[in-house]
Amino acid sequence: MHINGDMIIGQRIVRGSAGAIQAYDPARHAALEPSFGTATAEDLATACALAEQAFDAYRATGLEQRARFLEAIADRIMALGPALIARAGQESGLPQARLEGERGRTVNQLRLFAKVVRDGYFLEATLDSALPERTPPRPDLRMRKIPLGPVAVFGASNFPLAFSVAGGDTASALAAGCPVVVKAHNAHLGTSELVAKAVYRAALDCGMPEGVFSMVIGEGNQIGQDLVSHPAIQAVGFTGSRHGGLALVRIANARAVPIPVFAEMSSINPVFLLPGALAAGGAKLAGAFVDSLTLGVGQFCTNPGLVIGLAGPDFDAFGAAAAEALQLKAAGTMLSAGIHQAYTGAVERRSGLDGVQLLARGSAEGKGCAAQAALYRCDAATYLATPALEEEIFGPTSVLIACRDEAEMLAVARHLEGQLTATVHAEAGDHPLAGALLPLLERKVGRILFNGFPTGVEVSHAMVHGGPFPSTSDSRSTSVGATAIERFLRPVCYQDVPAGLLPEALKDENPLGLARIVDGQLKTA
Repeated sequence: MHINGDMIIGQRIVRGSAGAIQAYDPARHAALEPSFGTATAEDLATACALAEQAFDAYRATGLEQRARFLEAIADRIMALGPALIARAGQESGLPQARLEGERGRTVNQLRLFAKVVRDGYFLEATLDSALPERTPPRPDLRMRKIPLGPVAVFGASNFPLAFSVAGGDTASALAAGCPVVVKAHNAHLGTSELVAKAVYRAALDCGMPEGVFSMVIGEGNQIGQDLVSHPAIQAVGFTGSRHGGLALVRIANARAVPIPVFAEMSSINPVFLLPGALAAGGAKLAGAFVDSLTLGVGQFCTNPGLVIGLAGPDFDAFGAAAAEALQLKAAGTMLSAGIHQAYTGAVERRSGLDGVQLLARGSAEGKGCAAQAALYRCDAATYLATPALEEEIFGPTSVLIACRDEAEMLAVARHLEGQLTATVHAEAGDHPLAGALLPLLERKVGRILFNGFPTGVEVSHAMVHGGPFPSTSDSRSTSVGATAIERFLRPVCYQDVPAGLLPEALKDENPLGLARIVDGQLKTA
């Protein structure tokens, strides 16, 4: 499939006429052909209007038809073959194996949500029978969840496939019954066009209403602001910086009718090394930590940016082993020149902080936008008094925090901002301290890991990829896993509605074969 610089507006392949931009190869410091036309205000308005017009028809599609649509998107993406991987590699600097894995994750997300749709549990169909003899009488009450409406999705810089045009936000919104308008990330324009055309063709194959999917391209912030401001849009999915996410939240809240923004933003993902775990295998832990830190050039939202342990010989040995391992890590190409510049500046600022010691730098040898890893150390008192150490640095850098005692370790846990993850390394003898940490971490994070590292987010029913502010704008949600669909649903209660007018999910005969709550009891199909 050729890349022509196109957008998708409903059932039309369109070249924008507001201007032209190009994608960039961060490894070669070179622009990539072709140029991409950017959307006019009329293009954006048309995409949003078509999404609104498609909403009622799309949400009325049967569960099986909607599930097949999601599977058709997955099949179309796989059919793009090596061309998709090659272009994504050019635009991101990511290696082939990483991108092939990410493509697998992308299609698995779509197929997971196809199963979620078929199961129908997300509707939460609930029936409370009328009790006319009761005083006061109870009416017939039935509840189900319905989709919110058209959703704006913003492609992410660090996942050109899995958090982009057909990534988790798009998959969960379409599964919920919401049309989607995607704003493509400017770093992945060719990749975005290929995937958008796969979604477009799947929509045609499955007879979806026009407007169920559009993708627009634009330079600067205005197109994103206009998209979130458009009255047709009823929710937003975003993965990116805290600055960008909060800007969208402000725009959404300033609308005449405010809408929810589900923004995944910043996280430093603390790792707690408890004494028994350090004593049992600190050197091995150090190697695994450095591998996690530098994976994908540190450009994961779950990158372990903070390591907390008790000061002493075992923590010193861990730091020395981690520094030795880090020095052997080659500088890797970052996703874009802008990200590389931001990383370099942030590392320089951290090196100038009082009380913060530079332990090691990785190899400086690399091509293009190459990031040199960095490892720092300070004591807990310095960390608690230095707000700059709480800021996420997007790249392969971390800080070791030495605590005087268990009380100070717990104080650090209490001090943490909201995070996507927290990790605890513990042996059996550490369980009392781990037990004291757990209630604190539950209040701070969305996912707690034991004896592992946070890079790597399984796409499954139980996964939570979210957390308290500022890791996300809404701690009640997740952007990965089956429950991500809940972001784009709301409950509706039907009181004494005539049987012939009830939605199928709530009819007495249960034509959809759903598991439902009936008079407080779970009834399987």
